[in-house]
Amino acid sequence: MVHVKRHIAKAISYRILGTLQTITIGYIFTGNIVISSTIGVTELCVKPIIYFFHERVWYKHIKFGVDKHED
Repeated sequence: MVHVKRHIAKAISYRILGTLQTITIGYIFTGNIVISSTIGVTELCVKPIIYFFHERVWYKHIKFGVDKHED
């Protein structure tokens, strides 16, 4: 059985990596650490929520690729 805590931990670790990537790309494009960090922090706050609900919908309602005979 997969617990909600696992989904939360997975979302947090994924977002840390994603946010570092966003800040880096933002800095490359803007050359401004304040702007790129602001974009990164905004993304860090919003995307885990979106990801969590996306993951829960797939877990509960979308059975694509799930073996029905698995114990």
